[in-house]
Amino acid sequence: MKTTRRALGAATLALAIASVPSLAVAADLDGANLSVLWAVPFAGILLSIALMPLLAPFFWHHHYGKVAAGWALAFLLPFAAAYGPGAAGGVLVHAAVAEYIPFVILLTALFTVAGGIFIRGNLHGSPGLNTSILAIGAVLASLMGTTGASMLLIRPLIRANDNRKHTAHVVVFFIFIVSNAGGSLTPLGDPPLFLGFLKGVDFFWTVSHIFPETLFLVGALLAIFYALDSWYYHRREELLPRDPTPDTPRLGFDGAINFVLLLVIVGLVLMSGLWKSDVVWHVAGAEVGLPGLVRDIGLIAVAAVSLAITPKQVHADNQFGWGPMQEVAKLFAGIFLTIVPVIAMLKAGVNGPFGAVVSAVTRADGTPDPAMYFWATGALSSFLDNAPTYLVFFNTAGGDPAVLMTTHAATLAAISAGAVFMGANSYIGNAPNLMVKAIAEDRGVKMPSFFGYMLWSCGILVPLFLAMTFIFFR
Repeated sequence: MKTTRRALGAATLALAIASVPSLAVAADLDGANLSVLWAVPFAGILLSIALMPLLAPFFWHHHYGKVAAGWALAFLLPFAAAYGPGAAGGVLVHAAVAEYIPFVILLTALFTVAGGIFIRGNLHGSPGLNTSILAIGAVLASLMGTTGASMLLIRPLIRANDNRKHTAHVVVFFIFIVSNAGGSLTPLGDPPLFLGFLKGVDFFWTVSHIFPETLFLVGALLAIFYALDSWYYHRREELLPRDPTPDTPRLGFDGAINFVLLLVIVGLVLMSGLWKSDVVWHVAGAEVGLPGLVRDIGLIAVAAVSLAITPKQVHADNQFGWGPMQEVAKLFAGIFLTIVPVIAMLKAGVNGPFGAVVSAVTRADGTPDPAMYFWATGALSSFLDNAPTYLVFFNTAGGDPAVLMTTHAATLAAISAGAVFMGANSYIGNAPNLMVKAIAEDRGVKMPSFFGYMLWSCGILVPLFLAMTFIFFR
């Protein structure tokens, strides 16, 4: 509990500091004049996330925060030498205030509240039940986030199937649907969309523009899963002789009060998008509006209330701990800082160091190509985490939410779909993927290796993405 209080206290202090006007002024970076070498720290931290858990798992597990800090300093110190300490401090404060602090506060609130709900009872994992849980999870993912929905449902789904020999495919499809595709309809669903919301994309814009794509992908995945799970289920050797989880008199929820807190989270995020206020603080070039400030303070309060009112036994039953959230917070601190020069260079367009990337997603007449944006965003989201990748291509497409939501709506839809859907292509594409894998392995499920998982994604997801390209993004 002391650790929890310190974490909440640190978040509150960080928010308070971010709300005080700063003397540092962020440098107005001209991306066209930056060397591509400024992107090395960003590439370094993302490659570290991708490779070090495979090549040096023990070191990574104990020192990932130091690795992230090292890459952040690899950008910040040379930047301070080149542009001055004031500019470096301005960039640091701007990255924290504009994106990182609201991002981490929302994830923490969802993670905390979802961790306070325990689904009691023993279900029996038939193909119909499993498919129903995945469908429910897809809906919940856009309401409580892919992280929240994944943490809520993965444990009861594993318990429901603990009398079956072959269960890895159930978890793989859970990652496809609940941890990724289902979170595509609201800013609450997946971190990339929340970052877009912070940039000015309307709360309901995504659901009104990529609902058909989501329905196609989730529907196809549920149909494929039902057929595959039925094949496994009806094999003679499938069921174990005894169910390890005893039946209980009734199903139910412990910590159900947290469902009310989930509604409060939804209300706070909606409020921050709909409430317009002229009260604005300028912090290192970033605007801190009153609605956003009220939202973030409210989310911190919701997390604190959840921790205070949730019985300890519920957290014990859920095996709730801060490890996954600490990892996300530390790694994204480095990512949000090192991405600053990359965004500046992409904003420079064809005249910048990444002109080839911009040209690849631009048609000959100068207009953006939605199909190329879908695949470029998706390909990088598969390995470099979909939240910063969304930011990169959001800015590549101009970075003006008013234009992207209207004139270039097809492009923004392609970026949103690519970031959310293709985050499922590998374990490192989206934060919940690794969380779900770790929980499943802890419960005795023999999950595929990194490349074994990609055999599943390449065989199932990639053909569906190709079909979507011709149907939706021509």
